[in-house]
Amino acid sequence: MVAYVFSVMAAVALVGAAAFTFRLAGKGSDDRGADGPSAGHAGAMLSALFLLVFAIAVIVPWTTADAARQNTQVESRAVVDAYWAAAGLPSVMVEPIRTGLREYATFVVEDEWPRMARGELDPMGGVRLDELRSRVIELTSDDDDEREARTTTLGHLSAIGAARAQRAADAAATPPAGLLSLTVLTGLAVIFFPFLAGARPRGITLLPLAAMAALLGFGTYLTWDIARAFDGPLAVGPEAFTAALNEFARIAGGV
Repeated sequence: MVAYVFSVMAAVALVGAAAFTFRLAGKGSDDRGADGPSAGHAGAMLSALFLLVFAIAVIVPWTTADAARQNTQVESRAVVDAYWAAAGLPSVMVEPIRTGLREYATFVVEDEWPRMARGELDPMGGVRLDELRSRVIELTSDDDDEREARTTTLGHLSAIGAARAQRAADAAATPPAGLLSLTVLTGLAVIFFPFLAGARPRGITLLPLAAMAALLGFGTYLTWDIARAFDGPLAVGPEAFTAALNEFARIAGGV
Protein backbone atom coordinates (compact mmCIF):
# COMPACT_ATOMS: atom_id res chain seq x y z
CA MET A 1 0.00 0.00 0.00
CA VAL A 2 2.85 2.39 0.82
CA ALA A 3 4.34 1.81 -2.64
CA TYR A 4 1.03 2.80 -4.26
CA VAL A 5 0.90 6.03 -2.22
CA PHE A 6 4.46 6.89 -3.19
CA SER A 7 3.74 6.21 -6.87
CA VAL A 8 0.77 8.62 -6.76
CA MET A 9 2.82 11.27 -4.97
CA ALA A 10 5.66 10.85 -7.49
CA ALA A 11 3.28 11.28 -10.43
CA VAL A 12 1.74 14.44 -8.93
CA ALA A 13 5.20 15.81 -8.16
CA LEU A 14 6.24 15.14 -11.75
CA VAL A 15 3.35 17.25 -13.04
CA GLY A 16 4.33 20.10 -10.73
CA ALA A 17 7.98 19.86 -11.75
CA ALA A 18 7.08 19.83 -15.46
CA ALA A 19 4.83 22.88 -15.07
CA PHE A 20 7.53 24.77 -13.14
CA THR A 21 10.26 23.85 -15.65
CA PHE A 22 8.24 24.91 -18.69
CA ARG A 23 7.31 28.19 -16.99
CA LEU A 24 10.97 28.95 -16.25
CA ALA A 25 11.90 28.11 -19.85
CA GLY A 26 9.14 30.35 -21.18
CA LYS A 27 7.71 27.55 -23.29
CA GLY A 28 4.03 27.24 -24.15
CA SER A 29 1.20 29.52 -23.16
CA ASP A 30 -1.08 29.86 -20.15
CA ASP A 31 -4.00 27.45 -20.18
CA ARG A 32 -6.70 28.49 -17.74
CA GLY A 33 -9.86 27.58 -19.65
CA ALA A 34 -12.13 24.67 -18.80
CA ASP A 35 -12.12 23.79 -22.51
CA GLY A 36 -8.37 24.15 -22.95
CA PRO A 37 -5.93 21.43 -24.05
CA SER A 38 -4.90 20.55 -20.49
CA ALA A 39 -8.46 19.94 -19.33
CA GLY A 40 -9.32 18.12 -22.56
CA HIS A 41 -6.33 15.81 -22.27
CA ALA A 42 -6.88 15.10 -18.58
CA GLY A 43 -10.60 14.48 -19.10
CA ALA A 44 -9.99 12.03 -21.92
CA MET A 45 -7.40 10.12 -19.90
CA LEU A 46 -9.64 9.98 -16.82
CA SER A 47 -12.49 8.62 -18.91
CA ALA A 48 -10.22 6.02 -20.49
CA LEU A 49 -8.87 4.99 -17.08
CA PHE A 50 -12.36 4.61 -15.65
CA LEU A 51 -13.46 2.51 -18.61
CA LEU A 52 -10.41 0.27 -18.24
CA VAL A 53 -10.90 -0.26 -14.50
CA PHE A 54 -14.66 -0.72 -14.92
CA ALA A 55 -14.15 -3.30 -17.66
CA ILE A 56 -11.77 -5.30 -15.47
CA ALA A 57 -14.13 -5.04 -12.49
CA VAL A 58 -16.94 -6.53 -14.61
CA ILE A 59 -15.00 -9.09 -16.64
CA VAL A 60 -13.19 -10.71 -13.69
CA PRO A 61 -16.39 -11.61 -11.74
CA TRP A 62 -18.15 -12.55 -15.00
CA THR A 63 -15.47 -15.07 -15.96
CA THR A 64 -15.27 -16.36 -12.37
CA ALA A 65 -19.04 -16.94 -12.30
CA ASP A 66 -18.93 -18.65 -15.70
CA ALA A 67 -16.13 -20.97 -14.57
CA ALA A 68 -17.96 -21.67 -11.30
CA ARG A 69 -21.12 -22.56 -13.21
CA GLN A 70 -19.21 -25.01 -15.38
CA ASN A 71 -17.57 -26.53 -12.32
CA THR A 72 -20.93 -27.20 -10.67
CA GLN A 73 -21.87 -29.12 -13.81
CA VAL A 74 -18.68 -31.16 -13.52
CA GLU A 75 -19.31 -31.92 -9.84
CA SER A 76 -22.96 -32.86 -10.30
CA ARG A 77 -22.06 -35.05 -13.29
CA ALA A 78 -19.50 -36.86 -11.13
CA VAL A 79 -22.17 -37.42 -8.47
CA VAL A 80 -24.50 -38.97 -11.07
CA ASP A 81 -21.68 -41.11 -12.49
CA ALA A 82 -20.85 -42.36 -8.98
CA TYR A 83 -24.54 -43.18 -8.49
CA TRP A 84 -24.52 -45.28 -11.66
CA ALA A 85 -21.19 -46.94 -10.81
CA ALA A 86 -22.49 -47.93 -7.35
CA ALA A 87 -24.87 -50.39 -9.04
CA GLY A 88 -21.92 -52.75 -9.55
CA LEU A 89 -20.94 -52.84 -5.86
CA PRO A 90 -21.92 -55.74 -3.57
CA SER A 91 -25.71 -55.73 -3.31
CA VAL A 92 -25.74 -54.90 0.41
CA MET A 93 -23.85 -51.66 -0.28
CA VAL A 94 -25.60 -50.39 -3.40
CA GLU A 95 -28.48 -48.63 -1.66
CA PRO A 96 -26.40 -47.18 1.24
CA ILE A 97 -23.93 -45.61 -1.18
CA ARG A 98 -26.67 -44.32 -3.45
CA THR A 99 -28.55 -42.94 -0.46
CA GLY A 100 -25.38 -41.17 0.66
CA LEU A 101 -24.97 -39.59 -2.78
CA ARG A 102 -28.59 -38.41 -2.78
CA GLU A 103 -28.16 -36.94 0.68
CA TYR A 104 -24.95 -35.20 -0.39
CA ALA A 105 -26.64 -33.56 -3.39
CA THR A 106 -29.64 -32.57 -1.24
CA PHE A 107 -27.32 -31.12 1.40
CA VAL A 108 -25.48 -29.04 -1.20
CA VAL A 109 -28.73 -27.60 -2.58
CA GLU A 110 -30.61 -26.96 0.65
CA ASP A 111 -27.94 -26.27 3.28
CA GLU A 112 -24.68 -25.39 1.58
CA TRP A 113 -25.76 -23.15 -1.28
CA PRO A 114 -27.09 -20.28 0.87
CA ARG A 115 -23.82 -20.30 2.79
CA MET A 116 -21.76 -20.00 -0.39
CA ALA A 117 -23.23 -16.54 -0.96
CA ARG A 118 -21.02 -15.51 1.98
CA GLY A 119 -17.96 -17.00 0.32
CA GLU A 120 -17.64 -20.30 2.19
CA LEU A 121 -18.71 -23.93 2.10
CA ASP A 122 -20.22 -25.96 4.92
CA PRO A 123 -17.54 -28.30 6.36
CA MET A 124 -20.18 -31.00 6.81
CA GLY A 125 -20.32 -31.43 3.04
CA GLY A 126 -16.70 -32.57 3.06
CA VAL A 127 -17.39 -34.84 6.02
CA ARG A 128 -20.26 -36.51 4.18
CA LEU A 129 -18.09 -37.07 1.12
CA ASP A 130 -15.24 -38.49 3.21
CA GLU A 131 -17.62 -40.91 4.89
CA LEU A 132 -18.82 -42.17 1.51
CA ARG A 133 -15.24 -42.59 0.29
CA SER A 134 -14.28 -44.49 3.46
CA ARG A 135 -17.22 -46.88 3.12
CA VAL A 136 -16.30 -47.70 -0.47
CA ILE A 137 -12.60 -48.12 0.39
CA GLU A 138 -13.52 -50.65 3.11
CA LEU A 139 -15.40 -52.85 0.65
CA THR A 140 -13.76 -56.19 -0.14
CA SER A 141 -14.86 -58.70 -2.74
CA ASP A 142 -13.53 -61.67 -4.67
CA ASP A 143 -15.67 -60.79 -7.69
CA ASP A 144 -13.73 -59.00 -10.46
CA ASP A 145 -16.75 -56.97 -11.56
CA GLU A 146 -17.39 -55.75 -8.01
CA ARG A 147 -13.73 -54.80 -7.56
CA GLU A 148 -13.85 -52.88 -10.83
CA ALA A 149 -17.05 -51.12 -9.71
CA ARG A 150 -15.34 -50.21 -6.43
CA THR A 151 -12.39 -48.66 -8.30
CA THR A 152 -14.70 -46.80 -10.66
CA THR A 153 -16.85 -45.47 -7.82
CA LEU A 154 -13.76 -44.28 -5.94
CA GLY A 155 -12.61 -42.49 -9.07
CA HIS A 156 -15.90 -40.64 -9.34
CA LEU A 157 -15.82 -39.79 -5.62
CA SER A 158 -12.33 -38.36 -6.07
CA ALA A 159 -13.64 -36.27 -8.97
CA ILE A 160 -16.43 -34.98 -6.73
CA GLY A 161 -13.85 -34.04 -4.09
CA ALA A 162 -11.69 -32.19 -6.60
CA ALA A 163 -14.69 -30.31 -8.02
CA ARG A 164 -15.85 -29.50 -4.51
CA ALA A 165 -12.45 -28.00 -3.69
CA GLN A 166 -12.70 -25.86 -6.82
CA ARG A 167 -16.20 -24.80 -5.79
CA ALA A 168 -14.80 -23.64 -2.47
CA ALA A 169 -12.19 -21.57 -4.30
CA ASP A 170 -14.86 -20.13 -6.61
CA ALA A 171 -17.03 -19.17 -3.64
CA ALA A 172 -14.17 -17.36 -1.92
CA ALA A 173 -12.89 -15.65 -5.07
CA THR A 174 -13.22 -11.86 -5.26
CA PRO A 175 -11.82 -9.22 -7.65
CA PRO A 176 -8.21 -8.10 -7.07
CA ALA A 177 -7.67 -6.05 -3.93
CA GLY A 178 -8.22 -2.35 -4.51
CA LEU A 179 -9.93 -2.78 -7.89
CA LEU A 180 -13.40 -1.90 -6.62
CA SER A 181 -12.06 1.07 -4.67
CA LEU A 182 -10.23 2.27 -7.77
CA THR A 183 -13.48 1.96 -9.74
CA VAL A 184 -15.20 4.24 -7.24
CA LEU A 185 -12.34 6.76 -7.21
CA THR A 186 -12.07 6.99 -11.01
CA GLY A 187 -15.85 7.25 -11.30
CA LEU A 188 -15.91 10.16 -8.85
CA ALA A 189 -13.03 11.80 -10.71
CA VAL A 190 -14.94 11.59 -13.99
CA ILE A 191 -18.08 13.07 -12.41
CA PHE A 192 -16.36 16.00 -10.69
CA PHE A 193 -13.75 16.70 -13.36
CA PRO A 194 -15.74 19.47 -15.16
CA PHE A 195 -16.01 21.37 -11.87
CA LEU A 196 -12.34 20.80 -11.04
CA ALA A 197 -11.42 22.07 -14.51
CA GLY A 198 -13.23 25.34 -13.80
CA ALA A 199 -16.53 24.76 -15.59
CA ARG A 200 -19.76 25.81 -13.89
CA PRO A 201 -22.62 23.93 -15.57
CA ARG A 202 -25.95 25.71 -15.41
CA GLY A 203 -29.50 24.82 -16.38
CA ILE A 204 -29.90 22.36 -19.23
CA THR A 205 -26.17 21.56 -19.29
CA LEU A 206 -26.59 19.84 -15.93
CA LEU A 207 -28.89 17.19 -17.43
CA PRO A 208 -26.27 15.22 -19.40
CA LEU A 209 -23.88 15.50 -16.45
CA ALA A 210 -26.54 14.16 -14.10
CA ALA A 211 -27.38 11.33 -16.51
CA MET A 212 -23.71 10.40 -16.75
CA ALA A 213 -23.37 10.46 -12.95
CA ALA A 214 -26.45 8.22 -12.57
CA LEU A 215 -25.11 5.66 -15.03
CA LEU A 216 -21.67 5.73 -13.46
CA GLY A 217 -23.23 5.22 -10.03
CA PHE A 218 -25.27 2.27 -11.30
CA GLY A 219 -22.25 0.73 -13.02
CA THR A 220 -20.02 1.19 -9.99
CA TYR A 221 -22.59 -0.41 -7.68
CA LEU A 222 -22.89 -3.28 -10.15
CA THR A 223 -19.17 -4.04 -9.80
CA TRP A 224 -19.69 -4.46 -6.04
CA ASP A 225 -22.88 -6.46 -6.46
CA ILE A 226 -21.33 -9.10 -8.73
CA ALA A 227 -18.10 -9.47 -6.76
CA ARG A 228 -18.95 -13.04 -5.61
CA ALA A 229 -19.81 -15.91 -7.93
CA PHE A 230 -22.64 -17.26 -5.76
CA ASP A 231 -24.24 -13.94 -4.84
CA GLY A 232 -25.73 -11.02 -6.74
CA PRO A 233 -27.12 -10.72 -10.29
CA LEU A 234 -24.59 -13.18 -11.73
CA ALA A 235 -25.04 -15.69 -8.90
CA VAL A 236 -24.56 -19.32 -9.88
CA GLY A 237 -27.59 -21.35 -8.82
CA PRO A 238 -27.85 -25.00 -7.74
CA GLU A 239 -29.57 -26.07 -10.96
CA ALA A 240 -26.86 -28.64 -11.73
CA PHE A 241 -27.45 -30.46 -8.43
CA THR A 242 -31.21 -30.14 -8.75
CA ALA A 243 -30.88 -31.85 -12.11
CA ALA A 244 -28.80 -34.59 -10.46
CA LEU A 245 -31.53 -35.17 -7.88
CA ASN A 246 -34.07 -35.43 -10.68
CA GLU A 247 -31.80 -37.94 -12.39
CA PHE A 248 -31.66 -40.01 -9.20
CA ALA A 249 -35.45 -40.01 -9.03
CA ARG A 250 -35.64 -41.12 -12.65
CA ILE A 251 -33.14 -43.94 -12.08
CA ALA A 252 -34.93 -45.08 -8.91
CA GLY A 253 -38.22 -45.08 -10.80
CA GLY A 254 -36.77 -47.19 -13.55
CA VAL A 255 -37.55 -44.59 -16.21
